Amino acid sequence: MCLVDEKMLQFTFLLIFFGDFSLLLVWFWRGLVMGWPMGGSTLMPLFMGPIKAPPPLVRGACGYDNTVHAGFGVNTAAVSGALFRQGEACGACYLVMCNYWLDPKWCLHRATVTITATNFCPPNNNGGWCDPPRQHFDMSMPAFLRMARQGNEGIVPVLYKRISCKRRGGVHFTLKGQSNFNMVMISNVGGSGDVRAAWIRGSRTGTWVAMHRNWGANWQSSVDLRSQNLSFKLTLVDGKTLEFYNVVPSTWSFGQTFASENQFT
Repeated sequence: MCLVDEKMLQFTFLLIFFGDFSLLLVWFWRGLVMGWPMGGSTLMPLFMGPIKAPPPLVRGACGYDNTVHAGFGVNTAAVSGALFRQGEACGACYLVMCNYWLDPKWCLHRATVTITATNFCPPNNNGGWCDPPRQHFDMSMPAFLRMARQGNEGIVPVLYKRISCKRRGGVHFTLKGQSNFNMVMISNVGGSGDVRAAWIRGSRTGTWVAMHRNWGANWQSSVDLRSQNLSFKLTLVDGKTLEFYNVVPSTWSFGQTFASENQFT
């Protein structure tokens, strides 16, 4: 509490001293005290045009076949490299606020939206919004219009922070690959949402086999686990670990998705 009071005193002094820069100082102080880093947001071109029920985002750098089926809905975003972390951020949740104190014309006052990172916004190395080290969200139209006014489907300044993901049901495991090449897409992950490590175990193997990130939310192993019940173990970026026993029955086939009963909180 004392820390906040001290910052308020500093802010009051600066406001009186600098006068015309008061709006900028309000924006800076709020970001400092609330612990919300600064960033930017654009609207995904996919949703330009009249507002209607949008199609679900598919594929992308995280590899989600369908963001609705994956448990993320339509409030999603492609994030810049500073946030994407070479795919580790896939499934992470952010609370994003349009920075009204910088752009009162287009930002909705105190409006926030919770989004899930489901894609990568690539740099163009020519001063683009997703060029490093910028922290940027290229958002779906439903998410964008939760915090900004329609009519400026372009660039707005934002404040954001990481939050825990709230998911319905358990973690989903989609089986891909062939023969002894197993690739598993992991989705609908609660908690921090971003998976740091994954293991798989067959009912006849008896030991956990470490998987490696192939790309995005897709993890691979090179063990033939056909005709076996499959279990998984996941560790998230925040260090929490859960084991998911016998999620997949021995009659499984590639292309199927199985939902566990367990979930991160």
